[in-house]
Amino acid sequence: MSARGVLGAAPGDEVHIVVLRALPEIVPGDDLPGMLSAAAVDAGLAPGDVLAVAHKVVSKAEGRVVRLGDVVPGAAARRLADETGKDPALCEVILGESRKVVRRRRSLVVCETHHGFICANAGVDASNTPDGTVVLLPLDPDASARGIQHVLSQAAGGRVGVVITDTHGRAFRRGLVNVAVGVAGFDPVVDHRGGRDREGRMLVATDQALGDEIAAAAGMLIGKSSGRPAALVRGLVTAPAPGTLRDLVRREDQDVFRARVDDDGVVI
Repeated sequence: MSARGVLGAAPGDEVHIVVLRALPEIVPGDDLPGMLSAAAVDAGLAPGDVLAVAHKVVSKAEGRVVRLGDVVPGAAARRLADETGKDPALCEVILGESRKVVRRRRSLVVCETHHGFICANAGVDASNTPDGTVVLLPLDPDASARGIQHVLSQAAGGRVGVVITDTHGRAFRRGLVNVAVGVAGFDPVVDHRGGRDREGRMLVATDQALGDEIAAAAGMLIGKSSGRPAALVRGLVTAPAPGTLRDLVRREDQDVFRARVDDDGVVI
């Protein structure tokens, strides 16, 4: 059975979200692309669809699961554990997944991952995994997405997009939202610069984060504990492209919030 949601795409258009059937518990070595393809075909997979899939099943299939009892914390992890109250082994895993710690407050640790994401605990997650284990983000989420996209596109007989999603918090906003952490088969950013608004004014700084919008829309229907980690989004017009999450990550030299500023808040 499929769950459906309808979102407005443009006047007179509709976007449909079809949640795929439940998958069994994923373990390392499972043929996840094949399992997703079979479920998507049952849901009417067609060229132009975009599959959104939670990273956790991708990570589990790729063996990105760590048993904390096997982790030996280093000195930096023990210091972080003392400062945050977290398990030292968990701190070791978090630091191993991080380029650097960006912000810290009590038990909250916001990190920059090796992928360039800014998120809590470097994306290390202990939910929906056996006690004493944590799930990491895929090493190369774009490559993971391309592997899934290749199998689905063959099954569909045409181009299918793929978005691998994760749940992130956002600066200045409450609540969590699904965002894209891996992309394949389409351009995840729509550049509207040079176009015109309804008043005829030229758009000069308007990039639409389509990959994140797809992830967020699918996240409204994909359950956190339902065993149904993927959904098809259909009805969108996407630009064919290899796709990469790098297009969605703001470079640090373009980020005014991590830049040095003077006393008036002006970027130095």
